[in-house]
Amino acid sequence: MSEQTEQPEQTVPGGSGDSYVTGEERPEERPEARLERAVRAAEQALIEFEIAVETFRVEVENFSRLHHQKLGPMYTRLDELDALIAEAKAARTGDAEDLRRARDARSLVMPMPGVEELFHDWLGSDGISDDAAAMLTDRPVRPPERVRPSEEVRRLYRELVRQAHPDLAQEEDERERRDAFIARVNAAYGRGDEGLLRELAEEWAAGPVPETAGPGESEELYARLEWLAQRKELLSLVAKELEESAIGSMLRMAPDDPDRLLEEIAEQLLAQVSEREAELAAELAAQ
Repeated sequence: MSEQTEQPEQTVPGGSGDSYVTGEERPEERPEARLERAVRAAEQALIEFEIAVETFRVEVENFSRLHHQKLGPMYTRLDELDALIAEAKAARTGDAEDLRRARDARSLVMPMPGVEELFHDWLGSDGISDDAAAMLTDRPVRPPERVRPSEEVRRLYRELVRQAHPDLAQEEDERERRDAFIARVNAAYGRGDEGLLRELAEEWAAGPVPETAGPGESEELYARLEWLAQRKELLSLVAKELEESAIGSMLRMAPDDPDRLLEEIAEQLLAQVSEREAELAAELAAQ
């Protein structure tokens, strides 16, 4: 039986520790080139993470606004009914503990807003707003905007951030230019303004193209990796705070259809209001 001679495996000089070739040699790669690739990969990963965090922040902010706009009056009504029930019971029994509970319940009721608060955002340079006029007449009020930006808005936002992110700049002047531009992009994204995002995309495409920096020194690349890791850690803390917030937790219950979640909560609150009103009527009838 003939024996086969095995060709010994050789590690590629300067290559990955898991990369092997047999036989012919490959050109040696500079260690700085590998490090630079790691930096570029870390930059792109950080940008993708920032996009995800900013998207969730916008959704949490919009959900919070709509939650307050649509459900705030129901919560206020529930608090008022709880106070009325406690006061009716205290008036019927005269018990000191019931009187204390009534005072506590009343203290939780939000006070009536003042004139300035009541008309906040209703009056502008052109007079009373359309929504305010609709509320004071029989015309229907304009429905609130959707909780999350449209898919096209999200796509435009991601593309702009990937292209213009400040972390891709090597010079301070270029970083400042990108910072200012991304601030405008974030503002447009927060409003879900698809038209403005398209205009910003055209503006960026027509702007100066930053020069591609050559491979830096090892110390600079290591410092860059360290900064990227620290930035990722800070963003992770922001993401955790958003996810663990009351609104963030609610939003995570229905990530694909947060509008429907608002409707479900509204239905539950309406049922609670009906129960409290029946309880109050029974309490008043017992006096």
